[in-house]
Amino acid sequence: MSIQLNETHDPSLTSWVASANTPDTDFPIQNLPFCVFRPRGSVQAFRGGVAIGDQILDLAALGDALDGAGEMARAAAALGARDSLNALMAAGQGSWSALRLALSRLLRSDAAPRPRMLVPQSDAEYAVPANIGDYTDFYTSIHHATAVGRLFRPDNPLLPNYKWVPIGYHGRSSTIGVSGQSFPRPLGQVRSASEAEPGFGPSRKMDYELEVGIFVGSGNAQGEPIAAGRAEASIFGLCLLNDWSARDLQAWEYQPLGPFLSKNFASTISPWIVTLEALAPYRAPWQRDAADPQPLPYLDYAELRGAGGLDIELEVLLETEAMRRDGLAPVRLSQSNFRHSYWTVAQLLAHHTVNGCAMRAGDLLGSGTQSGPQAEEAGSLLELTVGGKQALTLPNGEQRVFLEDGDRIVMRGWAARAGHPRIGFGEVAGTLLPAR
Repeated sequence: MSIQLNETHDPSLTSWVASANTPDTDFPIQNLPFCVFRPRGSVQAFRGGVAIGDQILDLAALGDALDGAGEMARAAAALGARDSLNALMAAGQGSWSALRLALSRLLRSDAAPRPRMLVPQSDAEYAVPANIGDYTDFYTSIHHATAVGRLFRPDNPLLPNYKWVPIGYHGRSSTIGVSGQSFPRPLGQVRSASEAEPGFGPSRKMDYELEVGIFVGSGNAQGEPIAAGRAEASIFGLCLLNDWSARDLQAWEYQPLGPFLSKNFASTISPWIVTLEALAPYRAPWQRDAADPQPLPYLDYAELRGAGGLDIELEVLLETEAMRRDGLAPVRLSQSNFRHSYWTVAQLLAHHTVNGCAMRAGDLLGSGTQSGPQAEEAGSLLELTVGGKQALTLPNGEQRVFLEDGDRIVMRGWAARAGHPRIGFGEVAGTLLPAR
């Protein structure tokens, strides 16, 4: 069951942190996303924090600030102050909600200012916010699946199972990094259609994938599936995810078992986890073409069609090495929306566990590339350049088919609705370095 609106969503709320009250902030008091941080360049321990305006509320510095709150909120704050959010995630939806309410009341304009609890975001460095035990990447955009399938199977772009089952593969958690990650161009086997044998070397077709990351909160015991109608209670929140891809390695290796070295060298997430509770005002109807198969009973639930989706705008920007040298701003490559997803976050978790698979707090699900129905809503270069056949010309005259060394990709996300403040996800940025 989706989270209901409560006093923390009140659009009229403002904060004694002045920067949280500007219309362009990602982090008004109605958001309050979580991160793990420490002062930049320090040797202090990483600890949990909550974004408010351009500041971070340091959960380890609360002191007696929550003495008037309930025991559940105080216990949740102590869990959140640790060097990863796993314990807070495992505490469950009741704890997350109690802590959100206590922090909202602590930060409101009518509360006593406590500036000593704050650290400027500009003075902070971030860690991956949870110890990610397992990572699964899904394929939830039918527009992406159709566009990519058309490149390889023009007459039959979608495989028969796509509209029946959420497609996914198990990725690698050890190379997930936080925004600011840089990594070398990966090496691997490549074979073109004109070659009889593969060669070995750096990928020549590096790409990004615009995705939403889904952090599991309270998990399940092995053999006990999470029902779709209760799945959102087990989801801590969402982040931005760039699942970097080496398309030439992928084309050679993906049959018969799917991606391997083409995906596991790097994935980058934003430092901020926006809770599902914060996103409650931005629910969207989930739509399925009447001609398409409807979800099997284990993937169906009461609120699916009315409010199963989430209205989250997503954009991708590119900053080349030449643009940095010349002081030019990154250029937008595309903009899409998470509401186009063919499967909901609840359906992904329900499907992942229906066979008895156990999920643990901090496990990460990737949504798969989020492309919309229009060409300019494509979430990867593979689609924007039609498989590398149509180069993109940037405002400074540079061209791109796939990523070049030194390219920096920035992804942003936000939710906005009339009568409610805009809440954002910050950004996730990563840079491709030359091969080693």
